Amino acid sequence: MKRCYYEILSVERTADSETIKKAYRKLALKYHPDRNPDNPEAEESFKECAEAYEVLRDPEKRRLYDAYGHEGLKNQGFEGFGGVGDIFSAFSDIFEGFFGGFNGGGRPGGPQQGRDLRYDLEINLEEAAQGSDQVLDIGKEVPCQACGGMGQKDGQTPPVCPTCGGQGQVLRSQGFFRMATTCPDCRGMGRKVTDPCPECQGQGHVYEEKELSVHIPAGIEHGQRLRMRAEGEAGILGGEPGDLYVMIHVRPHPKFERQGSDLYCTLEVSMAQAALGRTVSVDTLIDGEEKLKLPQGVQSGEIRRLRGLGMPHLRQTRRGDLNVQIIVRTPKKLSKKQRELLDEFAALGDEFAAPEPEGESKSPKKALENKKKRLWGFS
Repeated sequence: MKRCYYEILSVERTADSETIKKAYRKLALKYHPDRNPDNPEAEESFKECAEAYEVLRDPEKRRLYDAYGHEGLKNQGFEGFGGVGDIFSAFSDIFEGFFGGFNGGGRPGGPQQGRDLRYDLEINLEEAAQGSDQVLDIGKEVPCQACGGMGQKDGQTPPVCPTCGGQGQVLRSQGFFRMATTCPDCRGMGRKVTDPCPECQGQGHVYEEKELSVHIPAGIEHGQRLRMRAEGEAGILGGEPGDLYVMIHVRPHPKFERQGSDLYCTLEVSMAQAALGRTVSVDTLIDGEEKLKLPQGVQSGEIRRLRGLGMPHLRQTRRGDLNVQIIVRTPKKLSKKQRELLDEFAALGDEFAAPEPEGESKSPKKALENKKKRLWGFS
């Protein structure tokens, strides 16, 4: 069973973003793999506090977690981190400066995972409701085919850097203090290319533009992200590539407003339709036109619900509801006949009309004449 994220970071539920960041940085330093080599318990704690920070630093994830706990995040597709490399890539600003600038993406002199990439994708509400397949144009660094990503002309692993002895760091003495800094010769890699590949100039990777297909699942929400494994930047010295995170932005809809899996819209009806309780047509987002039976005397502002016509729940078959707010339209212009009929209707007992004086004729025609006299001040 997962622990409480606030408990993991030892912060109050009211903690602000800066307090949460400081708490995570302290724990990340404590459980960092370079401080705890070959310690699986420390690695698990490292992953645990990273997951807690990922949720609590994001306002939307934090809102869901506060309201529904771990299940709320699970239902929205949050998967946590796949490995330590993902954490270093996601929070590079946090780890900058740890251990002389080495961020833990891989050991000096060995393969290192490539950087993660982000792509912002805008879709409309219909695509979010039905799901869609999108084609992304991505420009990124990919492994050089000529040298297999090694940077050396012969495709072999570059030799150990003579300056740092493969450590990726050099020690500098200042009085009584000794400080570790990134090796200036190999830039922290621990290995130095001596015979550069002509295709990539010793970098081990080349720039390439490519098209990627991504499936947008039905029910996805604004602000959620999709992870495409191994579609990020190329790794170093044959390391695994990073991942691509597709950030979803759902454009506002001119007619429908979304709240979770429910949709809301307004529908104008006439006074006669509202009073008599007619059946009216309602446009839905993806199901075409539906019929809605109004109850007699429905009031402006009332909400009628069409079950199962809202948004799909992410990765589920069930759907939310469509909530239709009724707006009773009062006509601004009336024909002579319409005005006469409404006057007659009011005279026959409009529930909001003033009571008739005692002894007054019950004849509709006479009642109408008397009402006009009172209205215009005739005796």
